[in-house]
Formats: sequence, structure tokens, C-alpha cells
Amino acid sequence: MLSSTSRRRTSHISHRRTATVALAGVAALIAAAVQSGAASAAPAKPQAGKVNPAHVAVKLTPSQRAELIRHADAQKAATARSIGLGAKEKLVVHDVVKDADGTVHTRYERTYAGLPVLGGDLIVDTARSGATKSVIKATNASLKVADLTPAVSKASVEKQAVQRAKALGGSKSAADSVRRVIWAGSGKPVLAYETVVGGLQDDGTPNQLHVVTDAATGKKLFEYQGIKTGIGNTQYSGQVTLTTTQSGSNYTLNDGARGNHKTYNLNRGTSGTGTLFSQTNDTWGNGTTSNAATAGADAHYGAAVTWDFYKNVFGRSGIKNNGVGAYSRVHYGNAYVNAFWDDSCFCMTYGDGSGNADPLTSLDVAGHEMSHGVTANTAGLNYSGESGGLNEATSDIMGTGVEFYANNSSDVGDYLIGEKIDINGDGTPLRYMDKPSKDGASKDSWYSGIGSIDVHYSSGPANHFFYLLSEGSGTKVINGVTYNSPTADGLPVTGIGRDKALQIWYRALTTKWTSTTNYAGARTGTLAAAGELYGTTSAEYKAVQDAWAGVAVGARSGGGGGGGTSYENTSPVSIPDNGPAVTSNITVSGRSGNAPSNLSVSVDITHTWRGDLVIDLVGPSGTSYRLKNFSSSDSADNVSETYTVNASSESANGTWKLKVQDQAAQDVGTINSWKLTFP
Repeated sequence: MLSSTSRRRTSHISHRRTATVALAGVAALIAAAVQSGAASAAPAKPQAGKVNPAHVAVKLTPSQRAELIRHADAQKAATARSIGLGAKEKLVVHDVVKDADGTVHTRYERTYAGLPVLGGDLIVDTARSGATKSVIKATNASLKVADLTPAVSKASVEKQAVQRAKALGGSKSAADSVRRVIWAGSGKPVLAYETVVGGLQDDGTPNQLHVVTDAATGKKLFEYQGIKTGIGNTQYSGQVTLTTTQSGSNYTLNDGARGNHKTYNLNRGTSGTGTLFSQTNDTWGNGTTSNAATAGADAHYGAAVTWDFYKNVFGRSGIKNNGVGAYSRVHYGNAYVNAFWDDSCFCMTYGDGSGNADPLTSLDVAGHEMSHGVTANTAGLNYSGESGGLNEATSDIMGTGVEFYANNSSDVGDYLIGEKIDINGDGTPLRYMDKPSKDGASKDSWYSGIGSIDVHYSSGPANHFFYLLSEGSGTKVINGVTYNSPTADGLPVTGIGRDKALQIWYRALTTKWTSTTNYAGARTGTLAAAGELYGTTSAEYKAVQDAWAGVAVGARSGGGGGGGTSYENTSPVSIPDNGPAVTSNITVSGRSGNAPSNLSVSVDITHTWRGDLVIDLVGPSGTSYRLKNFSSSDSADNVSETYTVNASSESANGTWKLKVQDQAAQDVGTINSWKLTFP
């Protein structure tokens, strides 16, 4: 029998040596969780600027995590009853997080009459005593479906989905799978089909197009791509230490210290696992593409650093937090200019770039792709609409965290994505976190139609939020790079540091967000996370408010910002279904002159399909200023946003109106409150 031992060796791949990174609408529930969590913490009041240790997730061993999951599974029927689920509903345990104060956050999927419920995931927070503290649901709609017999045939929805995949560049003539589901991702839950079409996309990326179709009408309800793609820099990471495995006289790229993460050579193939990198010596690559092991060494190193980042920064043991490694595949396709994460194989895959000259195997790529896996195994953010933008931003944010964590002199930490690849041909990065619009496509701030654009570009507001929360607004130089971050409301934001920003984002991802979380829900979740970690009166909590306001999501701390004056109406106004416009008034008095060119309008509306809503601000003169247009594709819940209006032609004093009209059937809503802030 041959023995197998893990060894650490130096890989020569450069000339320098381096030292060896919830939906809006559940706000009340989350607030309750914050309050009850604080009450049970050992220190009644967290120390300013310090994490409240009671709300830090404990580092679970794989066996401890498995035991918590087994316990949750054994209690799932009782849990379903205790939180008021119906007789046809059952819970499926997906993940668990335990805090130091004994609070357990258990993430569940749901079934209804034996059918999986898409958009039915939820999180149950349980106190040490076993009492339920709060429930965060991806949808608050009652799960009741009268007829479970489809009126539309399976063959017809498959044909429709295959046609859609072909329109997007797909290559297959049949679906990989078609199954009956309950679709609860938007509005009223309905019986539906989920069809998955594989093959390849037009650029060579594998295809996993998920199409959800109403089983009664044949109407497409939702679609998303199961393959998560992303591009990072392709510069090598210097001379680094790798963990490999020796078996007899051969060494392999098998990291026994990190869950047996393996790195394979696809050798230009586009399917299968490829061949595990193996050789008779433990020096991998030569720093150029002339040696196939160079890309393998980069990918292996990136996976190791990403594992260490998650373990040492968040206490997470691998992508699934179960101590098991994923695997990497390099040399995918021919001149493939991308990299992607695939949940189905639990693996990262890297192309060799244009002309096969620049393999996409760098630190921020590894961090980005592995973080898609972390997202899939925590919040499960749908890879479409606003949740898709948050999914992509999470990978950019964590990939940036990995890059800073590595402290590698060949690739110093920065807030630029793909800065080394020169994909634009002029030396500019692929994405900018301080001002996303500099790439020509990403958005700096939220707006009502942002869910309809590509997820790599709708990630802009979240990336921008993270930069503002970490570093603040304005001009500054970090690690030799000059940044100049603006804000949507023209007011400054003071950063709290990248380390704290990462902790807040990660806690929201793992304990607050669900598959359908949108930007408003991301704000709610990060505020809940900041409140638990630092307290709701802390500078960190206020910074989260201000950073989101800086990207037009929600209001500033203190109801405005920068010493401004706010006027608010908190009286609820019902919004009739597909009916006439309703208004809510605010009277402003005691001001001189005209309103400002950056009047801030903060809106909090509950509505189960916000695309139906048209929202206007009406000035004292009767002039209307459009805040939000109708959008048939904007299926997310609620409007919790801050808009900036040039109202300089209006007198400041007088009656201002928020006018809201629902222009489509089947949903009702409420204006909960709205606010005018004069900076």
C-alpha cells in the first residue's frame, strides 16, 4: 500500500517572493431579532467600535455543524407547526449558523404537497432556550395552491424553454430536466414547471438556464442562469507556497490541509473533470503559459488563500462550511476569456484568455468564483434581477477581501476588479468599486429598473456601497491607487474600515438574506447585522445607513444627513389594486427661497409587485417629478428607496405630495411613510 502525505513546496511562477482573506417587509421581524439578541447578550451594551461577542458566529467543526443540522432535521415538523406553516408544507434543512450567545440561525427550503417551493426559503432564529426569536421569509405570501394538476403540458414548456435558451445562444435541442414546482418568488404562489436547459452559451460558457413557467397559463414567470460567471486579473501571484500531496514518487495538486481541494487540467476540453495535475517533482510551473502547470499553480494557490480567508476572517471551513474542498479546472476551452462557478459540480473553471495568453487564474478570480459557492450555500441569491446583482457583488466584495487578505506584493489589494487583465485594451479595469459607472455599463446607484440589466452591472450599487462603507466618499489614495467616490445625495460618507464592512456583509449573507432579497432587503439585512455586531446606536450602524443612502437605497442616519432638515408623514395610505392614484401630503413651512437641486425623497411602500407602481413627487406648484416608472419586469417586493430631485424651481414652503398609482391587477399595497430632506 502506498502512503499519502501532504507536503508544502515552493512553486516558481514569478521572479519575486511573497510572505507565506431578507426582503424589505421583514424589517420588524429583524428588528425584533436585534432587540432580543441584545437582551440576551452578556454585555448589555456593546463597547463602541467593538464587535458584540454575543452575536459572533462560533467556529463549528464539521461534526458540530452536522450535529446541529441533524437536530434541526429531527425537529423540522415541530418547527413548521410552531411558525404557522400549513399541513401541506414541510421544511428541508439547508444550513445552520450558531452565535456565541446560543442563538441558532437555521436556513430551510420548503416543500408543498411534496413539490419544492422556489422562493419559499426561510430562516428561523432560535434562542438558547429553544424559543423561536424571529422568522425571515423569502416571501410573506400564504402558501396555498388550489389545483396541483397542470393545464399546460410538460412537452410544451420544455419546447418554450429550449427556444428561450437558443435565443440566448444555447446549443441544445432538449431540456436536461423538467419538474413541477411551486413558484413563490413573486406575488401569489402558483403551480409551475421549472425547466433546466444545458449545453453551451454562445461564448463557450456552459449553460444552465432555469425557466419557470406557470403550469396553468404557460406564461414565463422567471428565468435565471445557473452558471455564475466573473472575470478577474490574470497576473500571477509571485513565488508562493503550495500544499500538495505525495503518493509514491508522484506529487499531485491535492491540498490535504484544505479539504482535499484538487486542481485539474482540462487541456482545452469543455466537459468532464480533466486530469489531476501530477508530476515527479514538487515545483509547479515556470511563470509563463509555456508550462501548463503555471495556471494550475495559480488556481491552486488562489483556492488555498480563499479557503484561509474564509476560515480566518469568518470562521468558515470551506465553501459549504463542512470542511470539504471543492475543485478547480484550468485550461477550459480554446481562448476562453472568462471563469465561472458551477454549483452542480461544486467547482471553479478558468479559461486561458484571449489567444490563450492570459489564464484567468488570479487571486480575485478565485475569491470571486468560490464566493459564488458560498452564496449558493447560504442566502442562495437568485442569479437574476436585483438578487442577481447582489450575488455578483458578493463575489466582487469577497474577492476583493481575498486580495487584501493575501497581502501579496505581486498583486496588492485594491478596489478594482480585473485591473490586470487589460480586457479593454487600454489598461483600464473591468469594474470599479468606488465609482462603478466608470466602466461604462455598471450603475453607481439604485433605480427602479436596475433589476432588468445584466447582473454584472446591477451589482454596481452594492459594490459602491461596500466601498463607501469601507473607505468613505471623496478622494483618497490606497495602496498607490487613487479613488474618488461620489454619493447619490451629494453628502459625505465616513468609512468604518474594510474589516468591519466585510463582517457586516457576511453576517447579512449568512443569517439575514434569502433567495429573493433585493436592494431594499439588503439594506435591512446589513442594518440588522450591524445592530447585532455593534449596536443600533453605534457609528457602524449609522455608517451602514449613510452608505446605502449614498447609493440611493433608504434614508440617511438621523432621518437626513449632513445637518439637513427633514419633514415626514408616517400615516399609512392604502394603494388600491389597479386603481386611481393616491396621495400623501407633507406641508413645509418656515423656509426661505426655493427648494434645493438635491432634494432627498425617501419612500417606504409595501407592495408585492413593485413594478406595477408609478410614483411621483408633486411640488407646491403642482409640477410632478417622476420618481419611479412602471416596469412589467420588476417583480420584486416593496419600495424602500431614497430619490434625489432637482426641485430648484419650486418654492420650498407649501404642500408637497407623494402620488402613487398601481397600474396592474392582482396586488395591493400601502404607503407606510415618506420623507423630504432639505440638505
